[in-house]
Amino acid sequence: MKDLLEELRKTIEGARSMPMSSSAVINRGEVMSQIERLEQAIPAAFEQSEQVFAHRDEMMTEAQERAARIVEEAGFEHDRLVSDTEVYRIAVRQADELRETTKRECEALRHETDEYVDTRLANFEITLNKTLEAVTRGRDRLQGRHQLDQASLDTLASLEDTGTIPPLPRH
Repeated sequence: MKDLLEELRKTIEGARSMPMSSSAVINRGEVMSQIERLEQAIPAAFEQSEQVFAHRDEMMTEAQERAARIVEEAGFEHDRLVSDTEVYRIAVRQADELRETTKRECEALRHETDEYVDTRLANFEITLNKTLEAVTRGRDRLQGRHQLDQASLDTLASLEDTGTIPPLPRH
């Protein structure tokens, strides 16, 4: 259609002008032929235009469906991300709870261990004190025996000196 209209325009623009007038002389047959071809092209152009509009409607429908799918997929992705975030929050909360439970159990175990060690050390201390007392008593007895022996020797020496008993041979 554009080509036919352009051809008609060139025919009119190329027509001879009338002297002293804005009128022009054109070939009627040529112009009528061009108009007839235009008339014949109009139904095809309308049909093509309708096809374009029909196709445009299809394309619009397709674009709207695609946009709806994209929005729906975005909604699913949003839900997944929120769900992942919720899963992450739950995992963090559970890890924190586990950490606290483990910390309490470790503190309880440490306390029990400290009590056990303290009890064992107290028993060991009692045993050592008893052993120390036994050692001290043993030493005191030895010391007492030495003192008795020394006292006996002193008494014997004094008896010898007084002549009450004869002197003992010394080694």
